[in-house]
Amino acid sequence: MKSRLSKLASVFSCGLLALALNAANAQTNHGGPVIVSAKVVFIFWGPTFANASSADHTYATTLQAFRNQFGTTGEYNVITQYSGIQLTNLGSGTPDWFDTSSPPTNVTDSSVRSEVNRYFSGGHGAFNSSTIYEVVIPKTSFSSSGSSTSCGGPSLAYCAYHGSFSGGSGTVKYSIEPYPSCSGCKVSGWSDVQNQEHFVCHETREAVTDPVNGWWNSTTGAEADDQCAWSPSPFIGTNGFAYQYEWSNLVSGCVRTR
Repeated sequence: MKSRLSKLASVFSCGLLALALNAANAQTNHGGPVIVSAKVVFIFWGPTFANASSADHTYATTLQAFRNQFGTTGEYNVITQYSGIQLTNLGSGTPDWFDTSSPPTNVTDSSVRSEVNRYFSGGHGAFNSSTIYEVVIPKTSFSSSGSSTSCGGPSLAYCAYHGSFSGGSGTVKYSIEPYPSCSGCKVSGWSDVQNQEHFVCHETREAVTDPVNGWWNSTTGAEADDQCAWSPSPFIGTNGFAYQYEWSNLVSGCVRTR
């Protein structure tokens, strides 16, 4: 009897530890909204993206194909557990923009925001509060946010990021998608565009679940995709495109699909 009680106490203690670890890893709603039915507009910044004979043009059109199917996949369905997010055609928004001007070598965060504003002011599409405006830059440029830089910059700190700012018509959600030109932002054996699909997957889901103080981990500050970034390894999934694992509160772990 004593032995059995000790065993039960041990099991109970392990159960409490597991519950505590799950609670520490859980995504929590901090009161901000989600994007229930999201759209993604690409802004391809650089002349090579519009040049049909350039590899960058294929890179751009492949990202469009990835975007157009992503919102109805099992990989996107994982985030429908967060505040009623819905499966959606992410490509059903206003048109993408191929901006043939050359971006600066160092694309600062303020430059990204200005580029998104040029999308509106240039008549390429009207502002929409459910849209994420994703700026894609060529390998000849790198992104910087303060002293942090992407591939191509003096010190790799990130591969992509998303954010928001106050615009004339409302809160603009955006991301910067630098070219994955360094080993720190690559999966061995993957093409450049597959690596970029992986980051578009990551930043899009995070912008949907946490556009402005939405779902994130209260203990670590990590968003759902951050908690599963690189571990487990990103994978080739639905329709042969590249994705990463996503944190699921429903199973308290990283999953591929739901």
